[in-house]
Amino acid sequence: MRSSALRPFGILPDGTAVDSWRLTDSSGAQATILAYGATLQELTTPDRDGRIANVVLGFSELSDYIERAAYYGCVVGRYANRIAGGTFALDGREIRLPLNDGPRPNTLHGGTPGFGARLWTAPDGIVEVGDANGADGAAGADGAAGTSLTLTRVSPDGEEGFPGELTVSIRYTLAAGRLTLDYRAETTAPTVLNLSNHARFNLAGEGVGNVLDHELTVAADGFLPVDEALIPLDGAAPVAGTPFDFRTPTPVGARLADPHPQLETVGGYDHCFVLRGGRTAVPRPVVTLRDPASGRTMQIATTEPGLQLYLSSELDGTLTGLGGRPYEQYGGIVLETQHFPDSPHRPDYPSTVLLPGRSFTSTTVYAFGVRT
Repeated sequence: MRSSALRPFGILPDGTAVDSWRLTDSSGAQATILAYGATLQELTTPDRDGRIANVVLGFSELSDYIERAAYYGCVVGRYANRIAGGTFALDGREIRLPLNDGPRPNTLHGGTPGFGARLWTAPDGIVEVGDANGADGAAGADGAAGTSLTLTRVSPDGEEGFPGELTVSIRYTLAAGRLTLDYRAETTAPTVLNLSNHARFNLAGEGVGNVLDHELTVAADGFLPVDEALIPLDGAAPVAGTPFDFRTPTPVGARLADPHPQLETVGGYDHCFVLRGGRTAVPRPVVTLRDPASGRTMQIATTEPGLQLYLSSELDGTLTGLGGRPYEQYGGIVLETQHFPDSPHRPDYPSTVLLPGRSFTSTTVYAFGVRT
């Protein structure tokens, strides 16, 4: 059903209107989604004392998303993360992509502008749903009501150099304090595909300090070391005995200053973790994030084999968010569920090739709660 939750958000430079939608559920949570980039602009949830705060970094003006701040809450694609050299071979062809990773010779997040700067449509508007989006893929026990929004776009054959016309959708469902992202895509020609959401989380509330005290747990025994261009080296390395060991709850910033070669190469964390279980048919729990100060927790379950961990080290106080507060360094943490970076060059990685007649599907669930 169409909903009065549809609201205008802004106007693109070419005069096209950009809409936004607000999802709600019976727990009192709210999520605001923008047509621009299929962006998660805002997600509110209570702390241990019942105080509500937005826990994703976002902006009140469309111009900030267009001109000042890339990859804030948007869907990234066609290929999330990096492809080395901006070229790869597929189906007997050499595919060439734009290089857009600053000084590094890579294609990042699908090129420029990529899915995160495209306009998506929601032909069905907001739909009321029951709670059928449990973190284990099963129906929720309490039957709590929620709302859902499906955004779609058609990426033309050759967009950013990628072959095949790609019809892609993402469904956001908010129910019982869980935000579920269901991705689906079909192509008219062989292509590569790696979709993710680039939300930056701060469980203390967006613009409230940094996330270095947040406790992180990741179900991964290995991670992918990278070279100076942030492209994976030869295979996974064990996390044991390194600053990448988050198998037990550990403050995000506890080992950020350790003299580890990978932290020094990258200037912090911007690495893909190899999640236990690999690619799965239904989401399984892989991440827990907790803010000790507020008591807020976030558990992530996914069908994807990898998780990119990135701390917002580039923030310097010059960007002001929805709450009117400046975003300081490490003011957000990115936890992107996805396939592995540079997979088109790595036959030993899970394949990211999508063929005509087949559907790409992926699900990630963010479940929010409190812990004393």
